[in-house]
Amino acid sequence: MTESRHFDVLVVGAGPAGMAAAITAASGGAKVGIVDENPQPGGQIFRAKVGKLAPEVAKSVEKLAASGVELLNGLTIVDAPQPGVLMGATHKSMIILKYSKLILAVGARELFLPFPGWTLPNVMGIGGLQALVKSGLDVRGKRIVLSGSGPLLIAVGAYLKEYGAEVMAIVEQASTANLARFAAGMAKYPSKIKQGTPLIFGVGRLIQRGAWVESAHGKDKLESVKLNKSVGSIQCEYLGCSFGFVPNLELPMLIGCQVVDGFVKVDSLQNTSIANVFCAGEPTGIGGIELSVVEGKIAGFTASGHTERAQVLMPEKQKWQAFSRALDQAFALREELRGLVEPETIVCRCEDVRHRQLKGYDCGREAKLHTRCGMGPCQGRVCGASTRFLYGWEHGTVRPPLVPVPLAGLANEEQGKTK
Repeated sequence: MTESRHFDVLVVGAGPAGMAAAITAASGGAKVGIVDENPQPGGQIFRAKVGKLAPEVAKSVEKLAASGVELLNGLTIVDAPQPGVLMGATHKSMIILKYSKLILAVGARELFLPFPGWTLPNVMGIGGLQALVKSGLDVRGKRIVLSGSGPLLIAVGAYLKEYGAEVMAIVEQASTANLARFAAGMAKYPSKIKQGTPLIFGVGRLIQRGAWVESAHGKDKLESVKLNKSVGSIQCEYLGCSFGFVPNLELPMLIGCQVVDGFVKVDSLQNTSIANVFCAGEPTGIGGIELSVVEGKIAGFTASGHTERAQVLMPEKQKWQAFSRALDQAFALREELRGLVEPETIVCRCEDVRHRQLKGYDCGREAKLHTRCGMGPCQGRVCGASTRFLYGWEHGTVRPPLVPVPLAGLANEEQGKTK
């Protein structure tokens, strides 16, 4: 029989925003549950090494346990069949989750932009490469190039060097002028200076500004990359790419939350356009851990009926929103990146749809009907963001299930209905 749970406040996502929201809501006396598809809390930013929680997460997990929040790890939300109800799936069962208030802290994912050779084996997302190393991938002596945009390039470069990788270059598309203006404004954020200075000293000489990978080359797997500024090629075994982040909007859109300019629209108290549904963290705007945490706290206080405590946090929220705007300006993607795709460059990896097949369509739906772009296993999670950048297509509709559901879980659900 399908299991059912009920919470005063249900939080989806156990990253920095979700954990802050759950702890805060529970402090107000609410019965709180927090759902995450990963086996451990922490989200992507605090992904733990195998068998070990990251130090930043361990403290929050201790607070979660002490607050009485119920952790539902390894559970993926696949449907929102009606207001106040979500459907979750494990590898073998379905769970009905009922709530009075819902906080969406579903995070973001890396933005990938197509270029010739980006589908070669060993070309991957920067976060994915770091996750593989945390899971045991041995990169000692491996030549690695990191390319894209944003502070994550430097953080991961420093991390890989600690594990013995030979980082050949950190290729940042933002201009030197943009980065200089960004650095000049960091005096307002001393904690960021403290975090970033050791990393920059560790990899600073490797950073190439105003540059990007034009193409990747190799027979059966990656062997080299060519930069826009380079006459020759850089020999390497791995290429990590990330052009920033895009929010995970599938669940908010399925519930009906209004999305404006690619982000969930919220008011100052994190209320979405749907009553009793709140949103915090990257789905409302990419702004870093500090902004995610303060938004999570505000959502938790508001959802548990303590708006006066949420109001106290507004100055801190405004501070980190200003930092978010500075990030957007400094690392805005340049027009030249749209010109990297060649006619035969694959844009939709799941369905092998090429750039020449997509030219001329006015919207993603039209292209999907004619080419199957976005109809593969990832359901447009990768190509959707890149086609928005390349062609200006807006987000399409979302339908359940949000991710593939195991047949065993569906079978158990049907058996429960017939009993």
